[in-house]
Amino acid sequence: MSATSGGGSTQTVGAAGAADRLGLTKGMVVQELGWDEDTDDELRAAVEEALDADLVDGDHGNVVDAVLLWWRADDGDLVDGLVDALTDLVGGGAIWLLTPKVGRPGAVDPADVAEAAPVAGLQQTTSAPVSKDWSATRLVAPKHP
Repeated sequence: MSATSGGGSTQTVGAAGAADRLGLTKGMVVQELGWDEDTDDELRAAVEEALDADLVDGDHGNVVDAVLLWWRADDGDLVDGLVDALTDLVGGGAIWLLTPKVGRPGAVDPADVAEAAPVAGLQQTTSAPVSKDWSATRLVAPKHP
């Protein structure tokens, strides 16, 4: 079943529920990278509502609690994108890698994510659908004893 406009009920993941699933809460500073015309505006709005603040961009110039990185198969080298996303991320923060779902234009092979994450110094902890067209993968720096 597909999403309907006008607030109709659907069986797809609701944007507000997806924002909760990402664990983003009021007061957090979240940086958004890779925005383009195809990003999910409902998800972005739900995240901003959960934060009670706007998302910041790559020119923020200060540390952030989390990064939303929109990434498509033709966006270049994923390792480079992940390393760039680490620039302003506070220690213990997470990168949420948002990729088109399998079968959608620009879909990223999950094996590519699994391969790129450790090269960038990250580990994959969870994946979840966050909208009709996008999935999210949580990446964090591994904890060292």
